[in-house]
Amino acid sequence: MELFDTEKMKWGHLLGDDSFDYPIDYWVSVLSNRDDGHIDLLFQWEPNSYCHFHRHMVETTTTILQGEHHVVEMKDGKEIEHKVRLAGDYSHKPAGDLHMEYAGPEGSLVLFNMYSPDGKLFEIIDREENLLMPVSINDIVSGDLAKFEKRQQASAG
Repeated sequence: MELFDTEKMKWGHLLGDDSFDYPIDYWVSVLSNRDDGHIDLLFQWEPNSYCHFHRHMVETTTTILQGEHHVVEMKDGKEIEHKVRLAGDYSHKPAGDLHMEYAGPEGSLVLFNMYSPDGKLFEIIDREENLLMPVSINDIVSGDLAKFEKRQQASAG
């Protein structure tokens, strides 16, 4: 039984480029975006692929819906904990959570529930924890997050 008909959803696709030393290939879709700062998102990872290294700016609740999902918590550029989460796993993390995420060999589908009264959700950072891009609710809803690599390429060129 499928929980969501992902084929009918509007997805933004994010791919990494040569400036990243890990394979980035994931998708984001907005399920709900309320005027009070609550947003519910689906993220879908391709097999063995990452999203960008990032820091959450708000409390975040996640539920693994499909597949195997890896969360690697980082501090000062070093891995401090590696969790493998399976379908049905649920977690709630405080703001400031810094980590890498990637899917297992079958990919993964993850539900994120966030509340951000100021609209700030997370920060995409590099391995030295330098800010590459702040990400807001508007960036996701408008599709600007999916244009991240194009902005990176333009600023590097």
